[in-house]
Amino acid sequence: MQAAGAGVGKVYLIGAGPGAQDLMTLRGARLLAQADVVLHDALVTEEMLELCPQAIKIAVGKRCGQLSTAQSFINLQLIAQAQQHAIVVRLKGGDPMLFGRADEELGALEGAGIVVEVVPGITTALAAAAAARQPLTRRGVARSVAFFTSSTAPMSLPLSENNEIANADTLVQYMGGREAIATAQRLLAQGRPGATPVLVIENCSRPGQSIARMDLAKLALGLGAAHGPVLVMLGEAMAQRTLQRADDVESGMQRSNVN
Repeated sequence: MQAAGAGVGKVYLIGAGPGAQDLMTLRGARLLAQADVVLHDALVTEEMLELCPQAIKIAVGKRCGQLSTAQSFINLQLIAQAQQHAIVVRLKGGDPMLFGRADEELGALEGAGIVVEVVPGITTALAAAAAARQPLTRRGVARSVAFFTSSTAPMSLPLSENNEIANADTLVQYMGGREAIATAQRLLAQGRPGATPVLVIENCSRPGQSIARMDLAKLALGLGAAHGPVLVMLGEAMAQRTLQRADDVESGMQRSNVN
């Protein structure tokens, strides 16, 4: 890692996780408590910002369909703040290394000779799977998972042309909402069964969290109005689990002991 120049601080790209304060990592929370400046995303919750009462807070949110801060301006802000303060935190929802524009921010900071460290966070797909008690993989059913978003880049390929994504056993669409409807329609056109199980999670780990079950055919017809971030998971692994009776568990243990 390059050495910081005289009077130049260090920048931490920290994942805030899905929203709940107690899902932040201990390392992330400790660094927030030491930060001089925190540049935070729109999806970072107010309770998360309570972990850094001493810091100057700068909102640099990027929300689809709304006015947002240009990435080039965020990069310049990070450099400018690091030239004035010892500890600068760039606080991102989820994990910085997944749909977090970390590549651009790392490149800008490294190019300016500023020391930067990444502190991972819990990405929303894993938090949503935990909240729904629905594993993304399942033995004999699903062994591959694809995370994707239609908002990753303006020239990104449609799902129908991206077989690596379309052929995964479990699909997880970040920033789902209206885009998930188009995804469902394309998957149906490709021949994926309309009965494919779907889970829609809104406001994962936050107040107002909701989890809705449906199938692919219903998703293709639309979703109700969303009041928070939406994540959509689909595939046979999302089917409701069959509850095991106590005597079934006991007989399974007996068979294992015999073997």
